Amino acid sequence: MNDDALLAALGERITSLAAELIDIRRDLHAHPELSREETRTTDCVARRLDASGVGVRLLPATGLLADIGAADAPYRVALRADMDALPVRERTGLDFSSRSPGVCHACGHDLHVAALLGALLALKECEPALVERGVAVRGIFQAAEEIMPGGAHDAISAGAVDGVHAVFAIHCDPSLDTGEVGLREGPLTAACDQVTVSLHGRGGHTSRPQVTEDLTYALAKVVTDVPAALSRRLDPRAGAALVWGTINAGRAANVIPSTGECRGTLRMLDAHAWLTVGPLLEEIVHAVVEPYGVQAKVERVKGVPPVVNTTEGIEAFRLASLASGMHPVPTAQSLGGEDFSWYLAHATGAMARLGTRPPGGPTFDLHQGDLVVDEDAVALGARLLASVAVLRRWGSGDHQPLEAT
Repeated sequence: MNDDALLAALGERITSLAAELIDIRRDLHAHPELSREETRTTDCVARRLDASGVGVRLLPATGLLADIGAADAPYRVALRADMDALPVRERTGLDFSSRSPGVCHACGHDLHVAALLGALLALKECEPALVERGVAVRGIFQAAEEIMPGGAHDAISAGAVDGVHAVFAIHCDPSLDTGEVGLREGPLTAACDQVTVSLHGRGGHTSRPQVTEDLTYALAKVVTDVPAALSRRLDPRAGAALVWGTINAGRAANVIPSTGECRGTLRMLDAHAWLTVGPLLEEIVHAVVEPYGVQAKVERVKGVPPVVNTTEGIEAFRLASLASGMHPVPTAQSLGGEDFSWYLAHATGAMARLGTRPPGGPTFDLHQGDLVVDEDAVALGARLLASVAVLRRWGSGDHQPLEAT
């Protein structure tokens, strides 16, 4: 079977699956599960794949691997979807809104799962053609993308990338119209860490700050001065941004507390700066609080390096977009973090942005409870993933290790 015939067969099968894939996506949307709790989602995917004869291997906690094609195929392509939802209250008013209070799919992972499931079901029906081509495809349904450290480590440790030559993923982009595929060679996302600064000092009465270690004032200086100092000590081209999400200290207006903390994220565009920023962050925090006599503890949970799309991976997505009747468009680098980056330490590949905005419709934002996606994007995402898996044979010489690892 030549490329055109195979792509046509995949497209026809996905078209026939489109309504079912939307139903599955709606079911997942109504039953969102937080990171490392994706038991129902895993079971839903596993049962549908098993019913179609796809080999499934459950991962140790949640998530699964699914293999199609000959076990000894000389070329193996992996397709990855993340499964977890966010601790965000849904505000869409959809008939299939989240039934889990305070939890919803505000990042489109339900669509990612449905699209990958559709791609694998279509590829299974074309398995003889894959075997003939010497191509195997592995689906990776990954848990816990939204937390640090993320579930990519768990999947990789369980063998998700063993024998894999190329790995691909999509991510919903509500700023692109349905039918558009955002592509960028090189860095697509930023490195992202979680930072906590905890302060300890001698508290006291607010009428006598001179006999205390004014922890609240020192904490305020950390919040404002540490990001400012980082911007002057790091190369501006690193694109570093330290942004606080929570600040906690004290309960009474007339009491200087003895403990307090601020927590946030440190993001940057440059992988080398991400690798070396730790000692500098410690130095700046301690210098900022030293005049106030408080003690500081800095905890930095290293999250993810940037997703660095390879030239070969982006070209594969470009060809797959055109073959799927979609429109490849340039896209900018984001300061968002994404643990798909860890897979690119092991194989060539890329992540593409899948347009989910109805043409002429409103633009939503990710990680917000009002996110609505165009459901036509489900089948388009499935076709894009299926196409990118078969359009090229990948060899070990294509791999360029990610610099940050």
